[in-house]
Amino acid sequence: MIVLGFDTATRATAVALMLDDREVLRARDDPGPAEHPGHATRLLAMADELLATAGIGWRGVERVAVGLGPGTFTGLRVGVATARGIAQSLAIELVGVSSSLALATAAARAPGERDAPDEGRVLAVIDARRGEVFAAAYRASGRRSVSELATPRAIAPDQLGSVIALAQEQGAGTGAWLAVGDGAVRYRPQLEAFGVTIPDDFSRLHLVDAGTVCELGMRERPVTAYEQILPDYRRRPDAELALESVAGRGAVAR
Repeated sequence: MIVLGFDTATRATAVALMLDDREVLRARDDPGPAEHPGHATRLLAMADELLATAGIGWRGVERVAVGLGPGTFTGLRVGVATARGIAQSLAIELVGVSSSLALATAAARAPGERDAPDEGRVLAVIDARRGEVFAAAYRASGRRSVSELATPRAIAPDQLGSVIALAQEQGAGTGAWLAVGDGAVRYRPQLEAFGVTIPDDFSRLHLVDAGTVCELGMRERPVTAYEQILPDYRRRPDAELALESVAGRGAVAR
């Protein structure tokens, strides 16, 4: 099965194409600190480039796998809308994958990576902005099986201990905690205060891998209706909160 997978939960746009022989072609767009994310402008172009490299037309794609988040509102909206549009126009299968699970799975299976856990615990930490992170806990076993111990939630970085405690209650086992993701990079001091190991800032373990999205998407049962695929925001969008705040101030003024 040929699977097109992508993720737009973070500032990066990650795209991958898994071929019938399980070979994976990848492309990424990682904007600089002063640049805007290229989700809306780069996603389809990158997918088209991968298909051209593989010598496959769009009609050769059999399934689309998309990262559902949690992540930024705009990025997830673009990713999910694009996934739905592609699947519907080609009349092919569509599946959604947790971006946090993809992040943790890639970290647990990174061959030869210095900080990759063998029998340990992984924290997927995605920058949620507003001084928060989306944090989830997973247990990695032999780099083959990754199970969820604590579902993704939006918290302040200094509250990560609550996620670790919940994971312990669910049978996290022994071993060091490894935190990966752009949130782990941004809030390194706060996370290290809990004794958590964090790879170097430029480690590939901090990147959501679209190839892993394809792999996880191969295991999922496709939805029966494309509209069943929804972004996993985990909190209300900034614009909605801003409007509510303005309305609240207006009510107080009256």
